[in-house]
Amino acid sequence: MSDRGIEGKGIERKAVGLWGPILAAMAAAGFVLGALLIFLFDPDSLYSWVKALHVIAVISWMAGMLYLPRLFVYHAEVGPGTPQSETFKVMEKRLLRAIINPAMIVTWLAGLWLAWRGFGFMGGWLHAKIALVVLMSAVHGYLASAVRKFAGDRNEKSARHWRIVNEVPTLLMIAIVILVIVKPF
Repeated sequence: MSDRGIEGKGIERKAVGLWGPILAAMAAAGFVLGALLIFLFDPDSLYSWVKALHVIAVISWMAGMLYLPRLFVYHAEVGPGTPQSETFKVMEKRLLRAIINPAMIVTWLAGLWLAWRGFGFMGGWLHAKIALVVLMSAVHGYLASAVRKFAGDRNEKSARHWRIVNEVPTLLMIAIVILVIVKPF
């Protein structure tokens, strides 16, 4: 892989790779600052702002959780050490570090605050939802482990395996959304 840069323009890959997390951090900081300013002028609206942050974080987390296993499908189909494999390694690492990990952390922090503030951690649906989010976090850990294995050319799973794993976050997400919206128990 050439260090010449993106499309031969002489821009180093490392410099370009830093902008994603920097922009994400700036956006998050702007959101938090805006929420704090609103809270200072209207404290009753904090719950709505934290809920908005939670939904944004969940969408970001799920986008990454649905895309990463799909990258693994394609990565498993190419040989280790190939240029395509090296490109997948960069994509997987950046997706995990810049989007999936921060989004999961914000999802958990905002979600726990909402569960405490809005429901006092009460309700069977809420307990079931938290259990499913713990399972989603376990899937997240499994995918993070796979990123490390692919990075070291140690993947032993087939593309078919990753196609099946790709469905797990979807099924968990559907169950979680039903619990939150319907509150069946």
